[in-house]
Amino acid sequence: MDVEDITRVAVLGAGNMGHGIAEVAALAGYDVTLRDIEEDIVREGYEDIEWSVHKLDDKDRLEEDPETVLKRIMPLVDMETAVEDADVVIEAVPEVMDIKTEVYEALEAHAPDGAIFATNTSALSITDLSEVTERPTQFCGMHFFNPPVRMQLVEVISGAHTGEETIETIEALAESFEKTPVRVRKDSPGFVVNRVLTPLLNEACWAVHEGDADIATVDSTSKYGVGLPMGTFELADRVGNDVAYHVLEYLHAELGEAYEPCPLLSQKVEAEQFGEKTGEGWYDHDESVEIPTEAGDDVIERRLLAVLANEAAKLVGDDVASIDAIDEAMMLGTGFPEGPGKLADEAGIETLVGTLEDRHEETGHPRYEVSDALEAVAADGGFYAEEEDATGGRTYEQISVEVDDRVGHIEIDRPHRMNSITVQMLEEIEHAVETLQGDDDVRALLVSGAGDRAFSAGFDAASAAPGSGLEATEISRYGQQVTGAFEECPKPVVAAIDGYCLGGGMELATGADLRVASERSQFGQPEHELGLLPGWGGTQRLSAIVGEGRAKEIIFTARNDYDAATMADYGFVNEVVANDAIEDRAWELARELAAGPPIAQKFTKRAMHAGRDDTDAGLEVEASAFGHLFTTDDLWEGLAAFQQDRDPEFEGK
Repeated sequence: MDVEDITRVAVLGAGNMGHGIAEVAALAGYDVTLRDIEEDIVREGYEDIEWSVHKLDDKDRLEEDPETVLKRIMPLVDMETAVEDADVVIEAVPEVMDIKTEVYEALEAHAPDGAIFATNTSALSITDLSEVTERPTQFCGMHFFNPPVRMQLVEVISGAHTGEETIETIEALAESFEKTPVRVRKDSPGFVVNRVLTPLLNEACWAVHEGDADIATVDSTSKYGVGLPMGTFELADRVGNDVAYHVLEYLHAELGEAYEPCPLLSQKVEAEQFGEKTGEGWYDHDESVEIPTEAGDDVIERRLLAVLANEAAKLVGDDVASIDAIDEAMMLGTGFPEGPGKLADEAGIETLVGTLEDRHEETGHPRYEVSDALEAVAADGGFYAEEEDATGGRTYEQISVEVDDRVGHIEIDRPHRMNSITVQMLEEIEHAVETLQGDDDVRALLVSGAGDRAFSAGFDAASAAPGSGLEATEISRYGQQVTGAFEECPKPVVAAIDGYCLGGGMELATGADLRVASERSQFGQPEHELGLLPGWGGTQRLSAIVGEGRAKEIIFTARNDYDAATMADYGFVNEVVANDAIEDRAWELARELAAGPPIAQKFTKRAMHAGRDDTDAGLEVEASAFGHLFTTDDLWEGLAAFQQDRDPEFEGK
């Protein structure tokens, strides 16, 4: 079955995951049946979808009228009616093998022979579930993350019998849902995210249980040392200590003593202190969670990273997933700033192997046994050593760069973190601009953000929280330098803005020469909300574009909801286009500029910038440049083309 043949999706289970998956399918344009065993459950699930769809509409995140989306969803109790016309059935019933078995037996009696079955299980064996049915080749895992409407990741898992066509169809279906599928090649306990994440949470518990650290130290290390979006214990409370414990129990039963749940975690679960959902876990959630910024410990950091590296290597060694897939899954599914492979390479694989060996010698616990796969990674020089050697040049981790039709395209590539900017990204952008600037085949630059949620939501302070005022000053100066690189580039620069353009992201866009924005884009400099000011040139360059009065308004109000039309009125945005037209229009404009006279463009930028603070200096640069251009071949080509009524072909000579 091709994805083009799919028109109706049946979702079995109307709980949090089930109704979320049904909503995602309806938003993507599919007819959906949502089925559960009781009318009240189905009705409640549908009402949750109604609330969510209207909320999306309130935030201008909906392309259609809410009622159009809702009409695609049919809530049902009767199994036969729910699945008789389904092309794909996604099962999202409770994680109990007996319940799932009963559901599949009833499903098999009524579903069309060609329908694909996909289970949303986060732990149970895909192979075992497929063997309950009469179509194991048409059966796979399709593991969404909670909440499905917001979370980008979908793990697509092969069972022992799954056909390649089935996997390819479900991957394409996930993409049509505007999700990112990550292929899990083999049915392995925990798949990717749970297999990597829960041992990390468990190790944090062991560190406290054994008296090597307290919760504050571990969470400070996780958040401000490793750079995770939150502390490890804070994350455990978000995931649910009961959920982490049950996954560990499953891993323990399937994979052995290396996955023994820490007694401290067991105690939390026995006390029903599950985390946010019960109001108490490692933290009291009636109060705000405060994690100290400077309580980290290098020894604990190496210990946590070593566990991550060992688990990732096992998955690679067992051919469950590639390191690229693992890293992508962890970034999308957990908000990691980088995946375990990248983090381990940065820390040094040999160092992490040594950490595991020392811990194993000290404790004798099998969770510290260095896997053969990690030994192999160390021998190769890292997870990505071979890839870096093959490129023969600079590799980018947080941006992507391409050249197409004389346009150098820089894409901010951290959609899992709203394309927030790190110091590493600044370094990569600076290198890319310098490289493209020196490439004679590149005549214009285009900068954009991956995905449709954000051009960039600003600086990711958690990735490099300044430890002192001096460090903060250096980060400010470096940010000014990089955002200014677009301004100083002799080639025209276009910023394509789609979604949030806030803080440091807006300052980055300020460095461009022209800005095109989608209708759904939102702008703002919210630094005053934090007691800061825009530190990457925003107090200076913004005034030059919109005037001092408007710049003060934007900065002082600290609003983050200026819409594209308003920013066009203010003179910040040159053009506002429909949401689905932003990419095409930005490329069209960049190509138009790339066809222009490069020498004249360079001198025009130089003269305009020189005249900001000194009009006489700007006029002098303008006059000098005007005279110089009369000595260029481009000028005579332009005059000839005008006389001959044709498009000029400028060569920059």
